[in-house]
Amino acid sequence: MRNVLVVGICGAGKSTLARALAHHLGLRHVELDALRHGPRWGVRPSFADDVAALTATDGWVADSTAYPDVLPRLWTAADTAIWLELPRRVVLGRVLRRTAHRLLTGEILWAGNRETWRGLLSRRHPAMKVLLDFRTRREQERRMLAGFDGTVVRLRTPAEAEAYLAAVRKTPPAHRDDVRGIDVLGGQ
Repeated sequence: MRNVLVVGICGAGKSTLARALAHHLGLRHVELDALRHGPRWGVRPSFADDVAALTATDGWVADSTAYPDVLPRLWTAADTAIWLELPRRVVLGRVLRRTAHRLLTGEILWAGNRETWRGLLSRRHPAMKVLLDFRTRREQERRMLAGFDGTVVRLRTPAEAEAYLAAVRKTPPAHRDDVRGIDVLGGQ
């Protein structure tokens, strides 16, 4: 496990798992939202170049959302994909709690952006993506993972994600490629 892509819909826990996994593996964590979002939620002009620079290196854990302009490059460079395939009710609850916290605290996100009440009603808001795109997104992820050449770890509940991370923590660095998780597609 040297280049890891953590995938799943909004609210699945990609950033949280990727950050913890990177820490325990001694790898760099890259939050793609931070690379992508510029002021006023625009796409930073250097986004594709930043991802190209990342994938030209070794030793990273990236948490990915569906950014079709860079996903092929990430999938090609990754040796492991961890799929957080959590139920809709779980991810929707997480997104709504996270949004409420951000709205109430005025939390500053990438490039100085903040969530707004108006943004909550936008088709692009994570809550709307979970409500409207959940099945479509799940099928897209399934197709992409079916064609992935590396190891795929499929985690279907928060408890499975915790168990996987605990297994990684307990495994000596030389054997971490053996930590397969709960359900491996195309592996075991």
